[in-house]
Parts: sequence; C-alpha cells; structure tokens
Amino acid sequence: MEKRRKSTVVLAYSGGLDTSCILVWLKEQGYDVIAFLANIGQDEDFEAARKKAESLGAKKVFIEDLRSEFVEDFIWPSVQANAVYEDRYLLGTAVARPCIARQQVEIARKEGANFVSHGATGKIIAPWRIPEFYNRFRGRTDLMEYAQKHGIPVPVTPKAPWSMDANLMHISYESGILENPKSRAPADLYLMTKNPEDSPNTPDDLEIEFKNGVPVKVINEQEGMSKDSPLDIFSYLNDIGGKHGVGRIDIVENRFIGMKSRGIYETPGGTILLKAHLDIETFTMDKEVRRIKQGLGIKFSELIYNGFWYSPECEFVQHCINKSQENVEGKVQLSVFKGQVYILGRESSKSLYNEELVSMDVQGDYDPCDASGFIRINAVRLREHHRLQGFSSTKQ
Repeated sequence: MEKRRKSTVVLAYSGGLDTSCILVWLKEQGYDVIAFLANIGQDEDFEAARKKAESLGAKKVFIEDLRSEFVEDFIWPSVQANAVYEDRYLLGTAVARPCIARQQVEIARKEGANFVSHGATGKIIAPWRIPEFYNRFRGRTDLMEYAQKHGIPVPVTPKAPWSMDANLMHISYESGILENPKSRAPADLYLMTKNPEDSPNTPDDLEIEFKNGVPVKVINEQEGMSKDSPLDIFSYLNDIGGKHGVGRIDIVENRFIGMKSRGIYETPGGTILLKAHLDIETFTMDKEVRRIKQGLGIKFSELIYNGFWYSPECEFVQHCINKSQENVEGKVQLSVFKGQVYILGRESSKSLYNEELVSMDVQGDYDPCDASGFIRINAVRLREHHRLQGFSSTKQ
C-alpha cells in the first residue's frame, strides 16, 4: 500500500484489538489518524478509550453521544418496518452502522480529512481488505503479537474467547468457540438479559402508546413508572426485557456475500416493541396495505443487513413504510414474563376493528347470505384445478 504523508484519516475506533492495531498500522503507513468513538449505548469506559487512542498516537479523539439519534433516526424506522432479517435477527449491529457512519463522515468533513477507515469499500481505508494488511495479520494471533510489540493493551482474555458487539439495541456474540454451530453458548455469555429460569416470578405489565408507528409513551402502573422520550422509552424497555430474559436468539444466518455465519443475539427492548407494534399495526391497518407493507419490511431488513441504508432504493422503501404508518396509533397492553411477551389487549381511535360486524350476537351490516356467492365464485377456480387433476390421473 502506497504511503500518503500528511493525509488524514478518521478511524471508527472502538478501543478493541482490531481497531487499536489498525490505528498503529495506519500511522506506520504515514497517516495522521483521528479516532472517532460513537456512544450508541454500549457499556464502555470512553475516557479510558480516549486515553488509549491518544497513547497509540491518535492526532485527535472525538467521542460523540449518538444514543438519542440512534433511537429516533434508526431504531424507530426499524420498529415501523417490523424489520427482522431472515425471520429472526432484529438487526442490532446492522442498524447501528449507518448511524456511526453518518457522524464519522461529518467529522471527516469538518476536519478536512482525506479518508475514513471503516468496514466498507469505496474511498475508505478498510485494512482487512488491503493485501499488505491481511497478509501481515493472518488472524488474531498475529494481531496479539503486533499489539504486544507496540504496547497495545489487549482486551480479549481466555475467559471470553468470542467476538462481541454491543450497543443500545442489542449485544451480538460470534466467532471463537461459537464458530462450531453445535457448541452451546456458555451460561455466562449473556450480559444484557437474565436467564429466563432465573427471572422474576411476577410479570411486568406495560402499556405502550404508539403514534405514526413509533412508541411515544410506556407506562408500568405496578411501578408507577412512565417514560415519554425516545431514549428513555427504549432504555426502560431494555431494562424490563433484560430483567425477564426476553430477546435471546441463537441462529445461523446468511451473510451478504453468501457464507453462513453463526450468531447469538440478545435484543430485549427491540423484541418487546416488535410484538407490540405488530399488534397495533394489524389492528389499525387495511389488510391489503399491510400485505404490501410486509414485503417492504422484508426488503428493508435486507437492505439494512447488506449495508444499503444510504441508497435510493432504501429511501424509497422507507418513504412507503412511513406512509403506511400514518394511522398506526393507539395503546397496547402487554405482559413481560419468563422470556416471553404476552399481548393482553389494545385500543385505538384509528381501529379498523368493527365489533358489531364480527359479532356472533349482532348481525350488523353483514348479510351471511352474501357468503354463498363469494364461495361459489372462489370455487370456480378450484373446481377447474381438480377437474384437470382428475383428467391427468385418469390418463395415467
């Protein structure tokens, strides 16, 4: 890799082994390095990380609190979409990346930096995709040796032989001993949620109020608790979900480039909101609109996972999803208990539920005789299908 003297790069820095080694390696290549740490809700000593980056030679260190915008600009759209990748993964790591990248680019612009260093391609320094880097560092053993040589503190210990990514939305665990898909996760792996077996024997009953498909208030009458700011709402749901062991999954997923990967995730608050939003959405949204919106939610999830948040197709999908959420408002009552979320009831002034129409005691505007014609019309296609099947079986 050609050395670029006096070029400045903004490095998305975590303080971990990889980015610490990358910081030192970039300086070896002749770059001035600005370290950027994003506070997106991970449990981290940011001042210690600042001092570490400075001790490793960072020209400047930016620590930005992005928690509120992470919730409002990235988690809330995911809630509106019911964003779940491959039916199970709530995208906690993937949805944080565009939040981090947006601020990283903003810092690069303000500081007049030539490059950013991040896990992507384009006008970006991605050392793990540069031959000079990955040929030198074949694995974590080489990184550990490099760290020891350059006095880089090593955070990974034998007690935690796996990779972890934490933020306000979730914690993910992968790699190391978890690469064997048959290996069970150690009991002490989970940091965000209790084992459901050890969770309280009394449920927490909550009421979550939605407007335009996003939560605007959560109430716990048992505790006399009410939260109404986005960050407070999500943090509180994380606490309740974690307390009851909600949101643990262990999956094998398909990466964008085709390989399969085993990941363990815990997403307590996000899981509660998914259940609640699904309920109020079905209650207030037209059947056919929701059918189309379900497909958009799947597409949105794939775009997030594959790194296309800032793309024209993702902007279009988000616009359509936002339109679908205009009448998604009301309150959902639910119970959180022993790893599960139980819906108890719901109410909304925008409800499409007509109690008289569906009542078995009140006829209302619906005439049961209309069903006969409806059934006959649908039967035309089915009769033709089975007539052809009968003809084919006779020929055989």
